[in-house]
Amino acid sequence: MLGSVQLTFTLDQAGAFVNGSPVTLQSPPRLIGGRTMLPLREVADLLGQPLLGTTTQLQLARLSVDARQNSASLSGQAQPAGTVASVGTTLYVSARTLADALNANLISDDRTFTLTALRDGGNPLTPQARFSTDKSVYAPGERVVYTEYPFDPDGADITARRWTGRQDAYFQPGTYTVGLTVTNSRGLQSQPFTRTIRVEGTPADSPLTYALKYAQPGDAFPDPQILNYPSATPVTVDGPNYPLLFSDSPEVPTQSGILYQDSVQGRARLLAYHLNGLGRPARLYVMARNLESRAVEVRSERLGETAPTRIEGILGQVTLMEYFASSGGTTLSLMPGQSAAVYASPTLSAGSGVNVMQDLTTSGRVELTFLMLEDTLPPTGQVAQQLPYLRPDGRHVRGTFPDAVRHLRVNLSTLPTRIVIGDGQVDPAIVGTDALTRQSVRLSGNYGVLYDLEVNGAAGTAVALSPRGGLYRGAMNVQDGPITQTIKLPRSGNALKPDEPVMLWRSQSDRLNIDFVPASGSNLPISLVFYRARTLSGFGGLIKTYQP
Repeated sequence: MLGSVQLTFTLDQAGAFVNGSPVTLQSPPRLIGGRTMLPLREVADLLGQPLLGTTTQLQLARLSVDARQNSASLSGQAQPAGTVASVGTTLYVSARTLADALNANLISDDRTFTLTALRDGGNPLTPQARFSTDKSVYAPGERVVYTEYPFDPDGADITARRWTGRQDAYFQPGTYTVGLTVTNSRGLQSQPFTRTIRVEGTPADSPLTYALKYAQPGDAFPDPQILNYPSATPVTVDGPNYPLLFSDSPEVPTQSGILYQDSVQGRARLLAYHLNGLGRPARLYVMARNLESRAVEVRSERLGETAPTRIEGILGQVTLMEYFASSGGTTLSLMPGQSAAVYASPTLSAGSGVNVMQDLTTSGRVELTFLMLEDTLPPTGQVAQQLPYLRPDGRHVRGTFPDAVRHLRVNLSTLPTRIVIGDGQVDPAIVGTDALTRQSVRLSGNYGVLYDLEVNGAAGTAVALSPRGGLYRGAMNVQDGPITQTIKLPRSGNALKPDEPVMLWRSQSDRLNIDFVPASGSNLPISLVFYRARTLSGFGGLIKTYQP
């Protein structure tokens, strides 16, 4: 820490210097009533001195200021009238009084003054914020490498960090101040620690080329040209397939009852999305009943759920993250005619919801029944037989949809390019049947449909998700050679704008496999956008790999 801070200023000029470095005062020094006056808050900050108190009662070292009365006292001694003045919303204090309060030295040369003060010693128990950058001058779009090294005097843990002005890259020339404040496990907070960097010269990267180098999976980045890219049409190929049982109508049941029911044999996917409209606690169940004359096994292969929650936007994303992470493995053995719950939600309070997606495999034909039951009713076969079949709400969908896996293959050539999913035209909606009404139904958005996308020619490319229908929060599973990873999209918040895609992956292998299920509670269509991610010669050639 430097021993002294030296502020050089000139009356009526915003330009000043702190230890030789230029700064700009928002409120310039003034001559008021024959006294040289300085803006109290700004000068305290520049000198690194803590200004304590409220907006009306302030304390700086030995100086106490009453902003309402424009009065001051120094070590309890009242100061002459005119020591404090207000100009608009800015509080000014006599430069001489400030110097006395800080035991500082004030010298003048005509209208230019130099105030030299020791830095505040601070509280010896508070943590210290520290960081460095790899340079002090950067090109526009050049990555800034920050290295943090805060510490606590007694070795307490640093539990929180708050940055101001920090960006991973600055795309406009100028001077930027970056600050860090840290908090320790005792709740004590450090003084802000700042560094200033300058941005100038020939750009190293644009926001887009920077993102193609450095954006992490789940990060959004700008691309105003995205809707002008040509579309690539995947080819549909044969592969393992199975039906989807979809229960979303009535979306908000108001009484206990059967939401949907159908029978399956072999593998099937179940997707239910309901809110508790009963006005009292309730639970969602999926009951399996053995329709065979022999014992049947029902195995849960994968399960993802979000429950209970009132936040609709998170339902689909959390369910997908859980679904891709699950390995299943639970098995129920059912005797002929026997029923058991293959899924039971947590208790749902009135108005809260559940989203569940489950893959089942059965060794024989079983009847699957989606039930909403008030919490006092047991999920037994006898209770289910006495429940009414609830009518569809006319706005949402339920039904059984065969062939709910789409195996797609695409070969990349010209880049950038887009693959459109869920628009109902390029990617048509799946069609099925409501087993309770025998009516044909169309699943707009293909929620619950698994897209098995194989991309060839993917090495050296980056792929991003572009939301085209509004809010989107979901997840995708990628397989890139030996690496399998589920990506949360976006990493935080919602993807909203088509021209702000979210990074999904940079492929190392020539063949990239992406498993995608449209997320409940989010809007379709989406586009998967593929870019050339290799470094462009002559523009943005430098890649900084160190990022602590």
